[in-house]
Order: sequence, then structure tokens, then C-alpha cells
Amino acid sequence: MQNGYYQVAGAFVTQFNILDTTTNNLANVNTSGFKRDGVVIGDFERVLQNKRDEMSLENGSDKAAKFLNRSINKVPRVVKKFIDFTPSSRKFTGNKLDIALNAGDSFFAVKTPNGVKLTQQSSFSLNKSGELVTKDGYKVMPSNFINTQNENIVIPNNTSKLKIEDDGTIYANGVNIGKIFVGKVKNLNEVTKLGDNLYDVKDMQNRLVPQQSGNLVAQGYKNLSNVNPVKEMVSLIESNRMVEIYQKVMLTQMDDLNRDAITKLASVKA
Repeated sequence: MQNGYYQVAGAFVTQFNILDTTTNNLANVNTSGFKRDGVVIGDFERVLQNKRDEMSLENGSDKAAKFLNRSINKVPRVVKKFIDFTPSSRKFTGNKLDIALNAGDSFFAVKTPNGVKLTQQSSFSLNKSGELVTKDGYKVMPSNFINTQNENIVIPNNTSKLKIEDDGTIYANGVNIGKIFVGKVKNLNEVTKLGDNLYDVKDMQNRLVPQQSGNLVAQGYKNLSNVNPVKEMVSLIESNRMVEIYQKVMLTQMDDLNRDAITKLASVKA
């Protein structure tokens, strides 16, 4: 394979990864609590530099170099994907069951069929049993769920006045009926997405830090997406243009250069 073609093909694939990420961000611009995804672009040589110490060959950087084609060292690739937990803006709804998080790196905990997961979704409702649930029907966990078997928050049917303090404490008709769990993860790099509104982290019990006090939530508000549609559209246009450019270069490498090489070699007299 031609070295130039390999380099362009790597860049071509990288741009498609950027396109996928950008289009998913744009698709969720109106998804409550959605946090945008981003990618970090590096090159093969830098990735190799970071991994040399892990190679099994003695004096890996020298020994392994003999087996490398140095011309492909600058091929770009996606070296890391990340979640941007920059705080999003809030929207006032007046709905008593809309509970916005005040920090971009805070989470609610919810009970799903696959166990306890995290979410930043802020629009809740009540199921038939009066339990506080997400729009997908997942139970919102109380603040003491880690140390107890309590896995729900029940709002009494006769509640005419529902008040949720900024620390998550819930009052129904003036009576304290519980507290919503709000927590942070020790290392946000360990957080992974499950769809658009759920997050997971390994060893959650030891990684999750409950927030017991402070200005944690705001009743009557909902978190918006932190996607900036203008920036994402600019990124989308740039990636589309780069894909077109790389496509032309690939055609040049495979068609024009090969045709010239064949024509010139065929015309050389013995």
C-alpha cells in the first residue's frame, strides 16, 4: 500500500469519528441534562511514545523501531473520547417535580433493571405508587440508599404543597418525608455513558461521594443540554470539508499517481 494513501485513509476515518460525535451532540441539543461528547486527536508516534515503556521488547523504543514504518508515524487517530461536564444553563418551568442540579459534575442516582446508575436528568414524575421516577420510569434514589435498603421516595397522595429545599430535602404538606440523593464521582474520567441520560462508574459504592449539604438543587427548574449548536455546526462543516479533501487526495493517490507511474514505466525503453 502506498504510504501517502495510508496516512490519508487514517485521517479520513478520524474525521468520520468526529462527524459521528458531532451529529450525536446536535441530535441531543434539546435533551434535558445531556452532556456533550468530545474527542482528542493524536498521532501514531505520540501514542507509541506513551506505550513504549509497556512493550515487552528490551529497550523497547530502539528494538521496536526496526519494525516500524516511520512514514506512518504521523497518521492522526482518535486517542481519547471524553464527556464534557461543563455546567449547562437552566430553564424555569414552575413544575414542582422539575429538580435541576446546580453543579455540572453532580448526579442523581436511579434504580434501573441493570442496577443503580447515575443521571443528570431533572424532569421527574410520580408513578402509580406515588414514587418519584424519571421519564423512563426509573426510581429516584434517596440520600441514604447506599447504607440502607431504602430504594424509593414516595410522595403521599394527599400532598397539596410540595417543597424541595436546595439540599434535596423534601417536605410534603410541611412534613419531612425524605431527601433526594445528590453525589459526585471522585474521578470523572471513570464515568461512562449509557445512552443519552444515564451514566455508570465501576465500583460505584466506593467512587460515589454523597453531597449532604449546600446549594445542590433548584426546584421548578430543569437542566438544559450543554451543547452549543453554533460550535457543533461549525465543527460539522469543518469535518465535512476535511472528508471531501481527504477523499480527493485518496483518489489522486490511487488513480492519478498510479496511472502516471504505469504510463511512465511502460514507456521506458529497455
